[in-house]
Amino acid sequence: MEDERGTTERVLTLLGLLQQRAVWTGPELGARLGVTPRTIRRDVERLRALGYPVQASNGVGGGYQLGPGHDMPPLLLDDEEAIATAVSLLAGAANGEAALRALTKLDRVLPTRLRHEVRALSGSVVAFDGSRAPIDPDVLMTLARACRDEVEASFGYPSSSGAVASRRVEPYRLVASGPRWYLLAFDLDRDDWRTFRVDKMTEVSARSWRFRPRPAPDAAAYVQENVASRVYRHQARFLVHAPAAVVRAQIPASAAVVRSRGGSRCEVLSGAGELDFLLMHVVLLGHSFEVIEPVELGERCRVLADRLLGASGSPHLGVLTE
Repeated sequence: MEDERGTTERVLTLLGLLQQRAVWTGPELGARLGVTPRTIRRDVERLRALGYPVQASNGVGGGYQLGPGHDMPPLLLDDEEAIATAVSLLAGAANGEAALRALTKLDRVLPTRLRHEVRALSGSVVAFDGSRAPIDPDVLMTLARACRDEVEASFGYPSSSGAVASRRVEPYRLVASGPRWYLLAFDLDRDDWRTFRVDKMTEVSARSWRFRPRPAPDAAAYVQENVASRVYRHQARFLVHAPAAVVRAQIPASAAVVRSRGGSRCEVLSGAGELDFLLMHVVLLGHSFEVIEPVELGERCRVLADRLLGASGSPHLGVLTE
């Protein structure tokens, strides 16, 4: 058993060396591992049997090297590499979900002794353009773990009146939108799906109660619709006579939901505190459009049109005559 364990440790160390440098000669590897070139050849065969594409070449500049494989093999990281990777992922977490998924996977295997160093170093990372939302990495990781492990989470969250209330949820997905992170979760006290801004949460903790995931809406679409319209006093839908791809390039995803209605038309769903603001925002897109709902927005179109005509100084402007 001791010999098998020693062989396993040596093969893993060999794999780590091959991942560090492009080419190693047999004598170099033997010197690093304290074994003969013949043992190195046997260990290389063991790695190949496990699916690692170790290539060997002769002559000047030749040696062993780890080539690209059909599937991505596991990576071996030493302590310094693991810390650097975790800190880089924390720095990029506010800019994409892929970084957070990778960080969650690394968190599962990161030794406890390294967690304090990762946390300390991550606090020294800032964004010079101010685009990063001020989110505690521990909060983001707590929620990511709760989503991954399917356990309830609790936190304080402000209501529309500003009062902070305790919320108990089944967390489903973290969704990134620009500089902000949102949590899509099933609110157990309100018996419905809700969207929460992570930077507004306080006293975030994962509970010990596990839950069975229930049928959930599409996380990205649900959060986008909430952010773009549902949180506002007024919501409106427009039929815009332009391709969806063109309109999406004009409107931030956090400001409106754009759905294709055929090759040359799209539906725009948005929200705002005032109907006039919604109307002028669509006007400034520069495309012909129609109001789908609400009905009163059609009347606002006529009121604003009259106001604009009056501002032109000519009461007959835009009226065709024979």
